[in-house]
Amino acid sequence: MPLLALFIIVPLVEIGLFIQVGGWLGLWPTLGIVVVTAIIGTALVRRQGLQELARVQQAFDRLDNPTRPLAHGAMILASGLLLLTPGFFTDAVGFLLLVPQVRDRVMAAVRSRVKVQSFTMGGPAGQQRHHPEEDVVEADYVEVPPREGPSGWTRD
Repeated sequence: MPLLALFIIVPLVEIGLFIQVGGWLGLWPTLGIVVVTAIIGTALVRRQGLQELARVQQAFDRLDNPTRPLAHGAMILASGLLLLTPGFFTDAVGFLLLVPQVRDRVMAAVRSRVKVQSFTMGGPAGQQRHHPEEDVVEADYVEVPPREGPSGWTRD
């Protein structure tokens, strides 16, 4: 039900803002503002999105928890969608989501409502980091010469 209300209220707010701003500035300046905010927003979203993608890759490389950069990346994506949607209210919310401090507060609000049951990374519980040197297995071996004819695994 809240989602339905959102889909009804947001367009009504946008229509009202278009009427008010259009009456104050006129048609062409109003449309110009909508286009300019979409262009500026797209450039900002692209730059910040690439930065967050690099942070996600760094977190994976270090085997750190990637929750923060992934959440920020998702909010930047949502910001891009809002900035490309024509309207003043959606542009305002989209630009707000481009501010890292706002994203941190949104993430904190969502985190306070979400309960994670368990989280493990890099192997069984208790083993948080992967150490390749622990994967070495010492053994003796005998080299077997190749077999003549079919291997037995194929039909002839």
